Amino acid sequence: MKPIKKTVFTLNIGNYAPELTAITYPLMKAYAHKIGAEFFEITERKFPNWPLTYEKLQIYELGKRLQNDWNIFFDADCMIHPCMPDWTIYLKKDTIAHWGSDVASVRHRFDSYMLRDGRGWGAANFFAIASDWCLDLWRPLDVSPEEAMSHINPTHEEMAFGFRPEHFIDDYALTNNVARFGLKTAKITDVRDTMDAFKGMGFVVHGFLMTNEVKLQKMVEAIKIWNIDGYVYGFNKTKKA
Repeated sequence: MKPIKKTVFTLNIGNYAPELTAITYPLMKAYAHKIGAEFFEITERKFPNWPLTYEKLQIYELGKRLQNDWNIFFDADCMIHPCMPDWTIYLKKDTIAHWGSDVASVRHRFDSYMLRDGRGWGAANFFAIASDWCLDLWRPLDVSPEEAMSHINPTHEEMAFGFRPEHFIDDYALTNNVARFGLKTAKITDVRDTMDAFKGMGFVVHGFLMTNEVKLQKMVEAIKIWNIDGYVYGFNKTKKA
């Protein structure tokens, strides 16, 4: 039987927040090892005319080149529990999944694809899964950067924090692709809650409207609560956070 090929991707161009990735990367790599996946860090730009986070859409070509059955993406500042289940076991290949979902109309002005689709699925794209059948989730858009960003309207809280439309280009691209290609969708939190043993469990720590200093504080707290010092600092030289 042909082995199932999986890759865990993250995006890190320019050595993003090494104080955070010193925690998140060992956990991502431990998780990838557990589920039999490769770990792939995207470190070079392929779309220089677009905002940096648009580089996540390299997965569209990388997934094909690597001949993956499953593609899993985590933001570089996403801390994951090493014992989190392999969600690909519980997903159908015709369905993409995010940890959760946003209401697309809160931040995005709908185009004809999104109006036709009608579901208003907003990609909460710090954690996304799609099979080789659904690589269109990361297909590059067929409009200019200026046209795409004209559809993005950050909330007042996001604007006050300093975020501008370009910060959300990746969320918009995946949200648009779900509608453009009529992709079936699932929330990983819903899959989780079908299992009594896992109902309501966090499994991830991911900050949004907060500084890297606050993110780091929350991660250090999670290391203590989850009792995973060994995974982060090494089982032979465990360092208490």
